[in-house]
Amino acid sequence: MPKGQPSVVPADGLTTRQRRNRPLVAVHTGTGKGKSTAAFGLALRAWNQGWPLGVFQFVKSAKWKVGEERALKVLGETGEGGSVTWHKMGEGWSWIQRNVADGEMSSEAAAREGWEQVKRDLAAETYRMLVLDEFAYPMHWGWVDVHEVVSVLRDRPGTQHVVVTGRNAPRELVDAADLVTDFSKVKHPMDAGQKGQKGIEW
Repeated sequence: MPKGQPSVVPADGLTTRQRRNRPLVAVHTGTGKGKSTAAFGLALRAWNQGWPLGVFQFVKSAKWKVGEERALKVLGETGEGGSVTWHKMGEGWSWIQRNVADGEMSSEAAAREGWEQVKRDLAAETYRMLVLDEFAYPMHWGWVDVHEVVSVLRDRPGTQHVVVTGRNAPRELVDAADLVTDFSKVKHPMDAGQKGQKGIEW
């Protein structure tokens, strides 16, 4: 893609501007580090454009402090860019009065509830960008139906960008996505017995 020019221009009847501004589904998958970090980099760009941003963190424990969460929340409160809403499955989700940690809702049920809220927000066009962090796992484990996910994302209204992260992204999602990056591990400090550290992992 030299000089930012696409190598193929489809005969789809769209103008260059129309084609350029189509909303994307991006998938960050693979065994390497950096899938969520890259997604949060896109979230920073969305904030800078003034877009409402919704982050849904599937799977990760509420105890896991993600550095990007604090940074984006602070930015969202400045009033300079877009708004930022952050939901964590590990905290029982912010819109329900249940505590997953207390065992009132299984992880599978919580993942399904998260997806139901994503569907509601997509239908309402609540956000201009949604980051579904680690959402590949609930699909891979069969907790959320991948065919439904593909259908909902394909038919979403407006100009909503969606980024899905996580290992083992289902083939159906990969095939339907507009942008797919496979993060491959070449070397990692954990291979030499070194645990995660501040400023690198969180």
